[in-house]
Amino acid sequence: MSVNVNRSVLDQFYRYKMPRIIAKVEGKGNGIKTVIVNMTDVAKSLNRPPTYPTKFFGCELGAQTQFDAKNDRFIVNGSHEASKLQDMLDGFIRKFVLCPECDNPETDLHINAKKQTIGNSCKACGYRGMLDTRHKLCTFILRNPPGEPEVFQCSLTEATTLEKYSLLFSTFRNTALTDTHTFSDGDDDDQDWGEETTEEAQQRRMEEISAHAKNLTLSEDLEKPLEERVNLFYNFVKQKKEDGAVDSSDKEILAEAERLDVKDTAPLILTELLMDENIRDQIKKYKRHFLRFTHNNKKAQKYLLGGFECLVKLHQAQLLPRVPIVLKDLYDADLLEEDVILAWAEKVSKKYVSKELAKEIHAKAAPFVKWLKEAEEESEGSGADEEEDDNVEVVYSSSARELKVETVTPEKPAEEEDDLDIDAI
Repeated sequence: MSVNVNRSVLDQFYRYKMPRIIAKVEGKGNGIKTVIVNMTDVAKSLNRPPTYPTKFFGCELGAQTQFDAKNDRFIVNGSHEASKLQDMLDGFIRKFVLCPECDNPETDLHINAKKQTIGNSCKACGYRGMLDTRHKLCTFILRNPPGEPEVFQCSLTEATTLEKYSLLFSTFRNTALTDTHTFSDGDDDDQDWGEETTEEAQQRRMEEISAHAKNLTLSEDLEKPLEERVNLFYNFVKQKKEDGAVDSSDKEILAEAERLDVKDTAPLILTELLMDENIRDQIKKYKRHFLRFTHNNKKAQKYLLGGFECLVKLHQAQLLPRVPIVLKDLYDADLLEEDVILAWAEKVSKKYVSKELAKEIHAKAAPFVKWLKEAEEESEGSGADEEEDDNVEVVYSSSARELKVETVTPEKPAEEEDDLDIDAI
């Protein structure tokens, strides 16, 4: 799930978004450490190298840090909760990302190695100034200057097309060419962090602006209705499948679902696109893909059950007699939890298939459900703890491209979910 880069801004339509930190604790005793699983994505949304916020955590916590960019591992020694690191990240954003004038995160850092200073410029309002270098992280930044700017995943509030970005660039460039302001004593050296004005540099910045405009479209996707976002996700996975790349794209598929904020619904789409009458073999083949969504996520597991019902409808002759076996496969693969299955078994729904077929599926599932109740003594009544769906639900029609959005009245308050802090599947 994404959150506002500046979390003091409560506007849900705030354009500057970043993924919520996912942390995983590894090791024991003196060797315990916290891996920030998605640090690369978090840092990319802030337009900063992932080493910077990782090192910031180390400075604030008095802990050693480790970077392995090749394997995408950014580590802080010790055991640290994701929520604690998220709060700490707010401090990094305030000190090293947000513009002190307009409070937007459209800033770049510029190193003056000769004077050991760090300049700060804002593409949104034109601000230029100097960072306070007293924080310990500044020493690290001076020794490890940022490379070429990464694609900035946020967007200017008013710029909605490439033409507007080009106009903004032109205005900013002309200002840079005529402005003789310096940051300290007026020496020319203070300008060496500024925008280059050569034709090559201008062309490079135009390419960056073009990429920036592309990401504007991506950020606007999040503002689309749920039905449209689900269909965008469907097309993304479908394209991966057609390209023959879906088997190794589990992380990319997860990232796209998180970007579109359809992580709970994703198993419904994946079931349609990745499974058929050979579902038992496909559970093994795509276990990793589904676990990224269903792990500790009861709502996603409910959509997985819905997807399974749809498959039974499409391949009724092959799958209806095998319902209890397939459910046990899903249970053994840790894709479905006991209380989710028991809660599903309590009520026959026509959300995904006809009432008649739903009754047949439940009847076929009865032996497995009975075994589950008897095998787990502590499972009695656990279905009551199942988290209810939000008021807005995705309802399956004939294909994911025909998903509809319905408003429903929840039977009981939603149970608060724990923060996901593991992704090492």
